[in-house]
Amino acid sequence: MPNWIAALITLSISLLWLRIMDFAAHRGLIESRLSRKVIHITTGPVFVLCWFLFQESPEARWWAAAVPFLITVQFALIGTGLLKDDASVQAMSRTGDRREILRGPLIYGIVFVALTLLFWRDSPIGIIALMLMCGGDGIADVVGRRIASPKLPWSKQKSVAGSLSVLIGGFILAALLLWITVSARVFPGPFSGYLVPLAFLSLTAAAVESLPFHDVDNLTVPLAVVLVGLLVL
Repeated sequence: MPNWIAALITLSISLLWLRIMDFAAHRGLIESRLSRKVIHITTGPVFVLCWFLFQESPEARWWAAAVPFLITVQFALIGTGLLKDDASVQAMSRTGDRREILRGPLIYGIVFVALTLLFWRDSPIGIIALMLMCGGDGIADVVGRRIASPKLPWSKQKSVAGSLSVLIGGFILAALLLWITVSARVFPGPFSGYLVPLAFLSLTAAAVESLPFHDVDNLTVPLAVVLVGLLVL
């Protein structure tokens, strides 16, 4: 189909999913912290799977990147108060402060735009970095707060369970998307040849996420994965 139609479908699917989560958080059907992480984990894979809708043409990556760009602009408008959307604030912030959207969620969107333009379907590094950010960093908070485990000596607000969930959750999600794209001949096989580098990249993501920094994991994790991925893939 034409790229503009593929972009429109991708944008519609993404916005529909975001509005469903906004509605659930605003109505109290799901706590805002959990809805924030569900959005973090699931939006990325949905977006990447929609890449199959686009043509094999030079401008396709730009049409695809326009989707997270437009959503990121929406985040910026909500975070600055130029656009009033209480449901989105409830779903994407920890405390109900709209300015929180200008940190993690905004960086999340910018990273998606950048990695889509840089790697697209030319290299699996982009998809791996995105999935380790979504499945790894996203699931760490969910698991870390629900499973009692020792705190990390170098990062007292993060736990062993959370770091292990980054490693395992990120690996599983990235492996799933890689398997799909390799099976569709987007990237050369065999799929098994990616498993060892992916394990190393998952370990990299877990190590970076464990550092005692706040609200920058959406930037530091994919950046580290890309840099190391350029060496091992």
